[in-house]
Amino acid sequence: MTYSMTPRDLARRTSAAVDAAVEAGRDLGLTVTDARVLHDLFSVVVHLAPAPVVARVPTVLPPCTDLDSLADRQRAELDVTRWLADRGTPVIEPSPLVPPEPVRRDRFSMTFWRFVEEDRDKEPDYAANSESVADLHAAMRGYPGRLSFLSAAEPRSITEGLVLLEGHPDLIGPADLDRARREWRVLEPLVRSRAAFEEAFPGIELQPVHGDSPPANVFSGVDGDLYADFELVTLGPVEWDLAALGPDLESAYDRGARRNGMRTLNEDVLGFVNAVGMLRAITTLALVPQLPSLVEYLVPAVDQWREMPFAGGVAH
Repeated sequence: MTYSMTPRDLARRTSAAVDAAVEAGRDLGLTVTDARVLHDLFSVVVHLAPAPVVARVPTVLPPCTDLDSLADRQRAELDVTRWLADRGTPVIEPSPLVPPEPVRRDRFSMTFWRFVEEDRDKEPDYAANSESVADLHAAMRGYPGRLSFLSAAEPRSITEGLVLLEGHPDLIGPADLDRARREWRVLEPLVRSRAAFEEAFPGIELQPVHGDSPPANVFSGVDGDLYADFELVTLGPVEWDLAALGPDLESAYDRGARRNGMRTLNEDVLGFVNAVGMLRAITTLALVPQLPSLVEYLVPAVDQWREMPFAGGVAH
């Protein structure tokens, strides 16, 4: 089995990310004397106190993601969120105190955001969040920038993850891995080609979407909820943002869609995005050596996937 990072290794990586963020912030003219880690999973999120600025430093990345491709993705996120904020959409926006560009320091590429005080007493209301995603989609429809089709699916990462998992029978068994490969042969053409998707799902329009389960990425600020974490912003069907959330939250989204004069979710497209989302979860197992705690999140997803229709019911 491939070497897995130890708790000491993880602590060193977090410390290196914090140091890089502090140094980069100071080089940009920020006063930083009391940096504090707010979150540490796929990214280290650091409040560069006393400056009202948060640095987000991705630390757990697929092997195929280099700093150049990461920076391209970060530029799209910064541009979309700044555009939305300028039009009054409630988002966590890029910090106005530094240029809205990713900054490379050491082996990290990071972005800087306005610090917002969290309401730690508020429990997430995922039904309300899901309904409000329709408001976000309505706001994003007019975004004029260029976004790649379904880049949030990270097809190269899925392909390479399936190869890497061959060496991890402790994480996924041969039968499950064989099914995942066969499903990906069905789904990959629809992920990689806009034309193939549109042929398979005629009449399903594409638009800018959040890309990473926005009902789970609504930040409870003391002055109200804000959409956050547009790291995977992409061009796709609105169903992508509701993948794997289940009928109750899908119905909540549909209420918001009708209120906005938008179409409700399409069952066939939901089957497709749910299947792709599950393959993304399965191939994320390949990142467990970088972040061992992922196992507890991903094993239940594998169990759920085994009960789902093959490739989400997409014809093959």
